[in-house]
Amino acid sequence: MIIKPTTLIQEIQSSIRTIEENIELYRENNFNRRADTIDFIDFHIIGRIEELLLQTGVDEDLQQLKQDAEDLKQKLEEIDVHLFDQLREKIRAGDYIGPSFIRMVVGYLGYDITADENANEIGYDNLDIFINGLLSTGNIPEPLMEPEPEMVFYQKTPARIVFQLAAAALIRPTDVFVDVGAGLGQVNMLVHLISGALSTGIEWEPAYCDYAGVCAATLNLTNVTFINTDARKADFSTGTIFFMYTPFLGNMMEDVLNILRQESQKRAIKIFTYGPCTSQVATQDWLLCINGEVNNPYRLCEFRNAEIR
Repeated sequence: MIIKPTTLIQEIQSSIRTIEENIELYRENNFNRRADTIDFIDFHIIGRIEELLLQTGVDEDLQQLKQDAEDLKQKLEEIDVHLFDQLREKIRAGDYIGPSFIRMVVGYLGYDITADENANEIGYDNLDIFINGLLSTGNIPEPLMEPEPEMVFYQKTPARIVFQLAAAALIRPTDVFVDVGAGLGQVNMLVHLISGALSTGIEWEPAYCDYAGVCAATLNLTNVTFINTDARKADFSTGTIFFMYTPFLGNMMEDVLNILRQESQKRAIKIFTYGPCTSQVATQDWLLCINGEVNNPYRLCEFRNAEIR
């Protein structure tokens, strides 16, 4: 006979009651605290209950406790659903663009999202949860095409990196921002909302490109566009600021860098990189890293044309 650990169960019950009775969590503006609480419910309450169920087998009391925790989690998530619906409506109306957008995000996160102390962080955080909820529409599609050998598996750029990029690049409404390997399009939408600049995403995978276009259209972001093409065949003639979160490496990266080199001879451009591709970009004799650490894949780096400095 397996005896249930009564003390642990009482501790879990107490945690659930404490969360239920915390009225601050039900205020829409407390997004950051609510996100931490949802994460706590997921891993420290539901996760522990599931471990107990594995140890004890079928148990009605534990099943009910798990259901209580899941109901509480859903209740908190529904607050965010309502919040994002309201914020998206304001974005569609043009109320949040440039400084007003940044103030809104900072208000819900409760900290300086571009602070230097966040620069060395790795992975994703509550800012990503907020931006995902704000900019995403429907389910993420499965890719339709098999990647070519030098293409890198898609990963979202951490949202804090995009805010750092916008601040470092001093993006103006007259700039044209280009994300090479745009994926689901969040970088392009976010850069436009932060700066007001025209924003174009180059994406090889048609399912991702279509999804990104739908997300932008849903938010009425008419100055955000996505082009489904191979980056080696893309038209970069209007771009002034380029970004790459390691969409590819090797010869494919060399080919794209050669195109960007030709563009840099016609006008001043800025190239920002994040991830492993930075070390390859740093080997280009025509580029000079003016900001960042080229040997650290988790730091944003900025390059300029060294030949015309």
